[in-house]
Amino acid sequence: QVQLVESGGGLVQPGGSLRLSCAASGSIFSINAMAWYRQAPGKQRELVAGITSGGSTNYADSVKGRFTISRDNAKNTGYLQMNSLKPEDTAVYYCNAQGATVGKGGFYEYDVWGQGTQVTVSS
Repeated sequence: QVQLVESGGGLVQPGGSLRLSCAASGSIFSINAMAWYRQAPGKQRELVAGITSGGSTNYADSVKGRFTISRDNAKNTGYLQMNSLKPEDTAVYYCNAQGATVGKGGFYEYDVWGQGTQVTVSS
């Protein structure tokens, strides 16, 4: 029973910045990996950035150098700092978390998604 709540989306002008937050709650034993995906109108959902519990990160080529993914393990919260935003970044952004939860009789793996938050980059 792990839930993700996203926040921080909105309308920004090209070149602007935005920071998305993803707060996890529930019976969390561990968050092994957290990632941000996005889906633009008429396009497939794509991986934007990912981060492991140890801090290893990976980025899509289209956002490398502009976006930064991070996490605060004490707060069970992940972030996506988006700088130098472009109109092409316009999409619904989704947070994903994978890890282990405490359930009946032991531990179980989870793979959950946030509700999504709209990011619109336009002048």
